[in-house]
Amino acid sequence: MADNFKYPVPKFHFEVKWGGTRMGFTEVTGLDFETQVIEYREGNSPTYSTYKQPGLQKWSNVTMKRGTVLEDFEFFKLWRETVKFQEANKVKSKFRRDITITLLNEEHKPIISWTLLNAWPTKVMSTDLKADGNEVAIETMELAHEGCSIVEAK
Repeated sequence: MADNFKYPVPKFHFEVKWGGTRMGFTEVTGLDFETQVIEYREGNSPTYSTYKQPGLQKWSNVTMKRGTVLEDFEFFKLWRETVKFQEANKVKSKFRRDITITLLNEEHKPIISWTLLNAWPTKVMSTDLKADGNEVAIETMELAHEGCSIVEAK
């Protein structure tokens, strides 16, 4: 008897490529999207209800978390690029990047990839400080982006 049962994929094995650089993260959330609904009804319609059709797509901001590492201020450097761009365009920087998040199987092969288009950091949060805590220091970055390309591995 052939065993055709397929197990769900674990979500803990993934990688993030940030504009060509591979960065380590402990958590990525916000890979969701929706299509807004446009409701429409003609004045002479025989039914007393609206028609619904697809409208604009809406992408959520993506939140990434990672452990704070000694002498690694990459989060803040990336956010600083956004601030430089805002300063009356004195410094022309390429603060928008395509970011690819890939879910991997147990052989480290891609299962599905999400590429965030023209992503940029909109919020950076440092770790909470707690004198009696026993946790790893976690820093968080929220990214805005202009869409997401989803590719299923073959």
